[in-house]
Amino acid sequence: MSNLATFHNLGLNSHLLQAVLEAGYIEPTPIQTQTIPPILARRDLVGCAQTGTGKTAAFALPILQLLAISSPESHQSNSNSGSHNKKPIRVLVLSPTRELAIQIGDFFTKYGKFSKKLTNTVIYGGVKQHQQVKALTSGVDVLIATPGRLLDLIGQGYVSLQHIEILVFDEADHMLDMGFIPDVRRIMKTVSKEHQTMLFSATMPEEIVQMAKNFLNKPVKVSVNPNQPVVEIIDQTVYFVEKANKQALLLSIVSNPKVERALVFSRTKHGANKIVKKLLQDGVEAEPIHGNKSQNARQKALQNFRDGTTRILVATDVAARGIDVVDISHVIQFDLPNVSETYVHRIGRTGRAGANGIAIAFCDHEERPFLIDIQKLIRRKIPVASNAISIKENTSNRSPLNDPLSKQVNLKINSKKSHRKTKS
Repeated sequence: MSNLATFHNLGLNSHLLQAVLEAGYIEPTPIQTQTIPPILARRDLVGCAQTGTGKTAAFALPILQLLAISSPESHQSNSNSGSHNKKPIRVLVLSPTRELAIQIGDFFTKYGKFSKKLTNTVIYGGVKQHQQVKALTSGVDVLIATPGRLLDLIGQGYVSLQHIEILVFDEADHMLDMGFIPDVRRIMKTVSKEHQTMLFSATMPEEIVQMAKNFLNKPVKVSVNPNQPVVEIIDQTVYFVEKANKQALLLSIVSNPKVERALVFSRTKHGANKIVKKLLQDGVEAEPIHGNKSQNARQKALQNFRDGTTRILVATDVAARGIDVVDISHVIQFDLPNVSETYVHRIGRTGRAGANGIAIAFCDHEERPFLIDIQKLIRRKIPVASNAISIKENTSNRSPLNDPLSKQVNLKINSKKSHRKTKS
């Protein structure tokens, strides 16, 4: 088969090719094509690629192959953290969020399905540590962790990183945003000196460049243009709408059967809750996911979204970093971000791995400067819905659009013609 032949050309073994086939991959993405060979050659690597480019497979597949090639027996643990017969942790993947860590763990399990002897576990805060400690006590090859919980368990003696062969920093720029770099430096002091290191980041601010210089040895540098691929394959539209009328517009859009699975972005946790509450009142199944929700609630919401129980997931940017769900038909930006790169990260949740997707943005008067900056970044104008929309919200007189996804939008909810005398 052509897909197996293509992945085979990257040097993957038969077990991983079988996993690739079962996962339904057609051909390697650009980040996978550029990343897998140098990782297999045991080179340090810096990868600049956004979510949705196949980044996790780009490091997980070659890591699993390297683990299968090398024997851990020469590293059998003599540490004070457990049994002498317990196999040591050989790979550490650091993630900024719980959701992303869990997703990475799921990918390692899926790709390692036919490599029976390799195990992984995920540790993160927000839940009791008992089950995580139990898994660690049994011994694991691959540990995926958030920095805070990892430091806690290192301090308690449950984790030893003295035999790490491979270290991965995933979404390093988000670690920086969330203030984890001091924790990362503390963790690095406990890691074995001889190891292969990979750093992945959607953007490369100076702090991340310096981090790469400090922790990596003559790395191969791989970059997949973070803007153009996503911009080109996603159908983008912006609606000019008064702030008070965004909810009515959202209801009209998600009421359309064409919106099979939508991820809605809110700037704040409170805003996400408010959006969901109003959707539920209007009979639309939706759930929020943000940092104020318990870990169990967040995982349940994510699972419901993944299996189709919930069609609409409303998220903040931080909570959305761990969302890796296929077949998201629409990304709707209820609030435009004030950081232009965030727009690109958001729309990258749809149109994954070359598939087409639809991205809809709402823009009120105060958000116009954000839109200008976004268009400068992506170097193109985002098509505007043909009719500027002004809605006098009246819940008793709501009616869905015949086709709210059409460019010929005409919202008839006590509508007025807009003269752009908008007050936010």
